[in-house]
Amino acid sequence: MATLNVNGTVRTHDAEPDTPLLWVLREQLGLTGTKYGCGIAQCGACTVHIDGEPVRSCVRPVSTVGAGEKVTTIEGLSPDGQHPLQKAWVKLDVPQCGFCQSGMLMTAAALMKRSPNPSAQQVREAMTNICRCGTYNRVQAAIQLAAKG
Repeated sequence: MATLNVNGTVRTHDAEPDTPLLWVLREQLGLTGTKYGCGIAQCGACTVHIDGEPVRSCVRPVSTVGAGEKVTTIEGLSPDGQHPLQKAWVKLDVPQCGFCQSGMLMTAAALMKRSPNPSAQQVREAMTNICRCGTYNRVQAAIQLAAKG
């Protein structure tokens, strides 16, 4: 059995070392908020944080997550849904189908940690996630709303 620190709790799993982190989170730990999209780290639906940095978990082998590293999933972003980004997402009705939104939120949260009041240019550069519904303008507006507090 191996361990991962996920959302502040040390959890055990018995995955093969080359198993993508995404599948351990979803299938073994039951954290299904992180989504599978493309499987090649292009769409961003699988974005989680490792020590605060956004990571595409569909291509990250679970064995490469170090013992001291902390994984945060969308479930761990805010236990009560009160993160400023989550509140802005709701206020501006950002999601349509919602599939990509957990990855979008995790990417946005990492951006705001680095730059608490990002410019429109910074948002466009950081938000490389793909949204098939095309909610990019609402995503940008929600990030900037959250930055205002």
